[in-house]
Amino acid sequence: MNAGLRAAVRMAIYEGYEVCVIGSGYNGMISGDIYPVVRGSMANIIQRGGTIIKTGRSQEFMKPEGRSKAYQNLQKYQVDALVCIGGDGSFRGAHALWQEHAVPIVGIPGTIDNDVHGTDFTIGFDTAVNTALEAIDRIRDTAASHDRLFIVEVMGRNAGFIALDVGLAGGAEAVFIPEGGTTVDDAVEQIKRGIARGKMSSILVTGEGKKPGRAYDLADSIRKKSGFDAKVCVLGHVQRGGSPSASDRILASRLGAAAVTSLKSGTCDVMCGIINSKVVQTPLEETFSIRRPVPTELLELLSILAQ
Repeated sequence: MNAGLRAAVRMAIYEGYEVCVIGSGYNGMISGDIYPVVRGSMANIIQRGGTIIKTGRSQEFMKPEGRSKAYQNLQKYQVDALVCIGGDGSFRGAHALWQEHAVPIVGIPGTIDNDVHGTDFTIGFDTAVNTALEAIDRIRDTAASHDRLFIVEVMGRNAGFIALDVGLAGGAEAVFIPEGGTTVDDAVEQIKRGIARGKMSSILVTGEGKKPGRAYDLADSIRKKSGFDAKVCVLGHVQRGGSPSASDRILASRLGAAAVTSLKSGTCDVMCGIINSKVVQTPLEETFSIRRPVPTELLELLSILAQ
């Protein structure tokens, strides 16, 4: 997100605008945590994870009264347009602010889940995948040394994008995603096929689903069905931090600059995303009302390659 913030601020200044940032997301918009920045304010942040201006969920902003209070602060600080970095929740709020108060706003997708319609990749996804993959490579060393079965749980909320990419890149025997497609019986059979050809260690990857800790339920089910004892590793929030990958920095820089260009041209209530390596615009309402499909064909490919 810092790379996107840096690009939006510096592009806006380049275009001759004065720029403010809003601390802690919509909470800061409501409380008045709005302050000016200059080019130098964005120095030495492109390599930092997270966001230097903080973020947070705002229950108050979900109500019309909260958005009215936020709008009053935007007027008070003479904010004429907004760039919003976030996921579907942020874009719901941005779209509502446009509908109710006609605040020009453009979004750029910042979520590790990669589940936003209108873009091939979201900012943070590539970094999260590579962080999880590094952990799985380390776990595989332990699994191979001790002839063990490991279940590694990755984040992604209700979307299986991270699990699929990590599983395929990490050579997992099976991947469980919230969208379904793989059963416990499938995984057990895959493990047995590996044992039959002399393979004594296995890695299974699962997305967290509706709640973290799904891996423990899977381990219990596998033990009951097969007798295999599975060790569990829940990666959790380790995937959300750390220095961003080069791909994420470039993506965020392109989209942050594109958001400012969009506002300058008078196009708002849209999200700037990337499809087939080109920057595209998608109406904000579509980004959260249309569910982005997971490429489930990767499950079949993974199963074939794991045999």
